[in-house]
Amino acid sequence: MNTYEVFLKKAGKEPFSHAGSLDAPDDELAVAYARETYGRRSEGEQMWVVDRTALLVGDEINLAMADRDHKHNDGRLVAELRQFDR
Repeated sequence: MNTYEVFLKKAGKEPFSHAGSLDAPDDELAVAYARETYGRRSEGEQMWVVDRTALLVGDEINLAMADRDHKHNDGRLVAELRQFDR
């Protein structure tokens, strides 16, 4: 048995969101189980079913931001520069 992660997307520009996990013996049954478990109540317009072994996991090193001024921009610098342009 493989574990699969199920993601659903509602209509429009909504992002995909994690709906849950399930166990299935193969990909075809995983899609069928996901449809029956998460798609019965029309909770989404699109569905992704992903084998958990195919997911890439980013750790805190991958997610760390470089120490750059633009990441803490509160708009003051732009406001100061606009005052000099007048």
